[in-house]
Amino acid sequence: MNGADTAWIIVATALVLFMTLPGLALFYGGLVRARNVLSVFMHCFGIAALMSVLWLVFGYSIAFGDGTSGFWGGFSHVFLIGIDASSVRPGTALPEVLFFAFQMTFAIITPALIVGAYVERVTFGFVMLFSALWMLCCYAPVVHWTWGGGFLSDGGIFGETGLKDFAGGIVVHQTAGLAALVVAYLLGKRRNRTTPPHNPGFVMLGAAMLWVGWFGFNAGSQLAADGAAAMALTVTHLSAAAASLSWALWERLKYGKASLVGMVTGTIAGLASITPASGFVGPLEAIVIGAIAGVLCQEAVNLVRNILNIDDTLDVFAVHGVGGIFGILMIAVFGAGSWIAQTGSLAIVGVFTIIITIILVKLVSVITPIRVSEEDEHTGLDLSTHGERAYDHSS
Repeated sequence: MNGADTAWIIVATALVLFMTLPGLALFYGGLVRARNVLSVFMHCFGIAALMSVLWLVFGYSIAFGDGTSGFWGGFSHVFLIGIDASSVRPGTALPEVLFFAFQMTFAIITPALIVGAYVERVTFGFVMLFSALWMLCCYAPVVHWTWGGGFLSDGGIFGETGLKDFAGGIVVHQTAGLAALVVAYLLGKRRNRTTPPHNPGFVMLGAAMLWVGWFGFNAGSQLAADGAAAMALTVTHLSAAAASLSWALWERLKYGKASLVGMVTGTIAGLASITPASGFVGPLEAIVIGAIAGVLCQEAVNLVRNILNIDDTLDVFAVHGVGGIFGILMIAVFGAGSWIAQTGSLAIVGVFTIIITIILVKLVSVITPIRVSEEDEHTGLDLSTHGERAYDHSS
């Protein structure tokens, strides 16, 4: 074990958890109506707790177990059997239990990202059951394929140069984005889609926390305290900055005004886009990626909302899905990865994610209602589902 590496990944683990709690919760919570903000907080908190337990029980073993299959890791590491404080994760200088914890925070935020697609109209039972099954059946296998020595990695079906995905363009953002689009389509639209965000201040605070937490997400994925981690942190910041500016500028050119919610959504687009490439590019490439992402993801929002007419409530696919896919392709553009491996992996994981998500939605719908009643949707999920209000207007 290396003390410096261990210390850095402990910090990175805390930063990635900070992205979900409270970062993503505030970002999503501010974007919904006032009567639904607590339900969003509940979704994020509930997912964080449940994914943590499931990652220990099955998820980590499926993703990083010692199984020889290129498709899943098996059950050798369920409940961290055989792993203690002295165990070192192969290929790193880290305690394996720390590697487990770091990857656990990724398993938390990925299904939490999907929350943005179905807020304001979904039952809490569906959120918990679907998220649990999706993490185990979709996310964990894709992790194994990409980072656990599976068939998409170096030496797999694409030869010596396999998929290059440094911190999760495919593993996190494409899977969550496509799942979000599928769930939103199957769930149907909200009764009223025109209400603006109830608290843009929450949105900005959440985005700022995500920006800071993303340093752990990307630089932590180096799994060492070295120059490559420092470069990953730097390019992450620059892409986020460039995308914030390009989104705001594009919005100003189109509508005459640049909004706070728009600018910080651009920040997230830049962060999602640099995620897969952050270990392979330098500062100038990061500026290019971010600047394009701010415009590309904004146009993707219009495509999903107004052309495809799908109520992906908080634009999960347009920002995370499109951003992650764009970043994966930019690795090939800049010569750091094979076009065949990058595009082939996008196709394989994309088809797998869509099929698994459809199956799970249909399965969960047999066990628990997916959508709340029209009356509960009108009342708001805070009161109808959780018996609480975020704001006491009588005082």
